[in-house]
Amino acid sequence: MNNGSLFNALLLMVALVNLVLLVVLWRKAAAGADATAQAADAVRLAEALRPAHEALRTALHQDIRRDVTQDVVREVRNDLAQGLSGTRQELTAAMGQFQQALLNQQGDVTRTQNEQLDSFRTQLAAMQQGLADTLRDTTHQQGLQSTALREAQTGALTRFNEVQEASMRRVSDGLAESLRLLSEGNDRKLTEVRQTVETRLQALQADNEKKLEQMRQTVDEKLHATLEARLGESFKQVAERLEQVHKGLGEMQRLASDVGSLNRVLSNVKTRGIFGEVQLAGLLEQVFTPEQYAVNVETVPGTGARVEFAIRLPGQGGPGSAPLWLPIDAKFPREDYERLLEAQDRADVPAIETAAKAIEMRLRLEARTIRDKYVSPPHTSDFAILFVPTEGLYAEALRRPGLVESLQREYRVMLAGPTTLLATLNSLQMGFRTLALEKRSSEVWQVLGAVKTEFAKFGDVLARTRKKLDEASNTISSVETRTRVMGRALKQVEAMPESQAQALLPGEATDNIAEVEPDPALPSSTGSLL
Repeated sequence: MNNGSLFNALLLMVALVNLVLLVVLWRKAAAGADATAQAADAVRLAEALRPAHEALRTALHQDIRRDVTQDVVREVRNDLAQGLSGTRQELTAAMGQFQQALLNQQGDVTRTQNEQLDSFRTQLAAMQQGLADTLRDTTHQQGLQSTALREAQTGALTRFNEVQEASMRRVSDGLAESLRLLSEGNDRKLTEVRQTVETRLQALQADNEKKLEQMRQTVDEKLHATLEARLGESFKQVAERLEQVHKGLGEMQRLASDVGSLNRVLSNVKTRGIFGEVQLAGLLEQVFTPEQYAVNVETVPGTGARVEFAIRLPGQGGPGSAPLWLPIDAKFPREDYERLLEAQDRADVPAIETAAKAIEMRLRLEARTIRDKYVSPPHTSDFAILFVPTEGLYAEALRRPGLVESLQREYRVMLAGPTTLLATLNSLQMGFRTLALEKRSSEVWQVLGAVKTEFAKFGDVLARTRKKLDEASNTISSVETRTRVMGRALKQVEAMPESQAQALLPGEATDNIAEVEPDPALPSSTGSLL
């Protein structure tokens, strides 16, 4: 029973402690502390006491299992159940009161908050209304001020524009008047300057034209007369001599042609070379005049060997000397060339080579013949031309290695086809023209030298003419002086009427003036020169 009493005492002590704690908490809540914080503290305290209560309960159960029998345990359990039931009822009543106090306090807090919110809402609405009224008043005042400021600015700008326009109008009128006066003054000055310049230019131009015309007429007359006389005489002599030369050349050409024809008939010339001769004659006629080449010419005097054509080279000796000839002979190895063409058609290489060698030997033979018979300096040039009438034959000759160079080096014979010969003849013709121009330029220089000599004489004649004119001018000045003296002496003499003077002195006054006999040494255009 001692253990049961001890256990009951312990339970009672725990219940009292719990009750004291709950009363303390309730009093704190009744004292007006924050309900939410107090409830939280009570819950934390209950949570803190629960482990101690459980530990005590566990210890008690262990002690009861060890020391007390089942009856004691049952008794203790019943007592404990009764004590716990009373404690639970007290705790339930205390918790109900505590919850009711919490609810009442929460209602008070809610009402207080609602009242504060209503008051704050009322104040906020009043503040918004005040702000709106203030903003409306401010906007209205600013609008009135802006309108007044705009009206003031508009008036000021209007007045400024009016003043500015009036000032600009006055300045513009003043500038326009100044510009008008300046323009009128400039126009007058420019007109005067233009008139003065035009008058002076016209006078200067007329004076210059008059003097230039006088000088031109004088110089033209003298130069024209002198040059016409000299050149006319020179060209007349040249024309006469050229006409004589042409006549002699024509007679010699006809004679040479006749002799050549007779020579062909007598010597039975073969006709196979006629094709080359005809083509060569056509090329020569196309480039040269008949006086620049000859047909069937004996280039080496006394041999009787006549070349088909020879070009007369200019610049050799003087008139009457023997001409310098450039021999040109046409050769056409027709049989060898035809054999070459036939071999080429058959594509027979050995026959082609044989025919080409035959053509080469024939051309070398003809070149040697031309050198021996027709080339003989100084009667001829130191080389001659071998003409082949077809381009194909000329091309075959060029294909032979070293043939053309060998003919030029060994025999002094130049091989030429139709195109090559035409280019060579054109080059010779240009050389002939250059020589003719040089010869003609020398003649012109001679004429100009004669003109220069005559012009020096003309200067002397002009000086003498000027001297005579100066003497005449001095004589006229003396006569004018004597006339003025006589006029002053006759001022006191009364003049007769013109009819009586005509009856007393018949004829014009100028008829009694003796004409001065002109000096034959003076030119007829002396007056126009001055």
